[in-house]
Amino acid sequence: MNVLVLQVFVSLMLVASSVLLFAYSVRHRDHEHADRLSLFPLEDDSAQSPAEPPPSASQE
Repeated sequence: MNVLVLQVFVSLMLVASSVLLFAYSVRHRDHEHADRLSLFPLEDDSAQSPAEPPPSASQE
């Protein structure tokens, strides 16, 4: 029975801390960071160097 009480207490503390962190994030407008990141151009795939061929299995 003591474990159940402890589990409920820990769960409530996790919920309370997540609500407080969400309120902090909204107050400091951190949630707008995703909007700015989505506007960055995508990296060009053609600029990457080609991959090395796999080693052959017949090496001695």
